[in-house]
Amino acid sequence: MVTVGLLYPGHSAEDDYPALEARLDGSVKLPVVITSVGEDAHRVDALLDLGRAERLAEGAAELKPARPDSVMWACTSGSFVFGREGANIQAAGVAQALGVPASSTSIAFVDACHALGVKRVAVAASYPEDVAQHFVRFLTAGGVDVVSMGSNGIITAAEVGTLAPEQVVAMVKAADHPDAEAVLVPDTAMHTLEIVDELETAVGKPVLTANQVTVWKGLELAGVVPSLPDLGTLFATRGNPE
Repeated sequence: MVTVGLLYPGHSAEDDYPALEARLDGSVKLPVVITSVGEDAHRVDALLDLGRAERLAEGAAELKPARPDSVMWACTSGSFVFGREGANIQAAGVAQALGVPASSTSIAFVDACHALGVKRVAVAASYPEDVAQHFVRFLTAGGVDVVSMGSNGIITAAEVGTLAPEQVVAMVKAADHPDAEAVLVPDTAMHTLEIVDELETAVGKPVLTANQVTVWKGLELAGVVPSLPDLGTLFATRGNPE
């Protein structure tokens, strides 16, 4: 059994993880610690506050009794607004606090693209345009070319968490582009772990979602990436990031 600890900001789609754990019949443990949130807003200043080192340190301390093999800062916007260097600093702080490897959802997206050999992507973002552009820049800096980006202007994570599966499918289809080798869905506030295969069927190509790549990267850090059912191309393809 492998344990991937998850630091998750606030309440929106954190139930995606225990639901997945239940489907995997105990082979993977995914303990979730809810980190503190100031203002629930997809706005750069609020996101910089959300990802402050103090908030992550408090969450790490709470997660310690779970004895995780690896830890993920399960937040895309609260990591990519810091840029790659800032995201690396976040992960290093959590790793030092718990003595195990750590990363974040934003870093996981880049690594998942490299693992699949994907270089051109479309982005289906829930965020407002200005916030979504930070994710585009983060991907570009990681060697991933964004050929199209759809931003949906949703301000709060709480609202994103209420999106129905058909709304997520429509968002992904609208953002897709013929030149994209995959579609990225960058918000851990969005329920996606039960519909990854449905999303891939809708666009006919790999779809990487925030909660999916978070679990994948956590397992990769722990040294095992099993082939798991119903989690899309990423989990059907064994291998590690370049």
